[in-house]
Amino acid sequence: MGSSSNGAFRIVVGVDGSESAQAAMDWAVDEARLRNGRVVALSAWHYPYVSDALGQVWEYQGFEDDARAVLDQELERVGNRGAEVTGSLIEGNPASALVDASQQADLVVVGSHGRGGFTGMLLGSVSMQTVHHAHCPVLVVRGGPPATTVYET
Repeated sequence: MGSSSNGAFRIVVGVDGSESAQAAMDWAVDEARLRNGRVVALSAWHYPYVSDALGQVWEYQGFEDDARAVLDQELERVGNRGAEVTGSLIEGNPASALVDASQQADLVVVGSHGRGGFTGMLLGSVSMQTVHHAHCPVLVVRGGPPATTVYET
């Protein structure tokens, strides 16, 4: 695990605009405030390499702009709650970006969409990959009623 150079507890949180990601961000900011730590809100985006069924080619810049807007909205939503919060916009696979960021973090916090018929039992693909490959502990937060699960790696 890697703390920042100033020794502050560093939390990386995945941001994608979903309810579960907002719950993860809220948890991360509250924890950072209690630990006099800091939060890095990470938003990852990637350009699809295929066109849609109608042959439409997607505009590259639009994907980055959308991800930046989501990150900016989330940073504005949490505002100043007594913890240092910064944003990081990364081009790439979200799970890979979180795993890479975990090398310099004390904790990674992600939301879980819990898709599928066994919603209560399954994690989303990004949270599952992060849990299995992160270099520090991972906390998975579900949107809705407060419920969290901590996975040690």
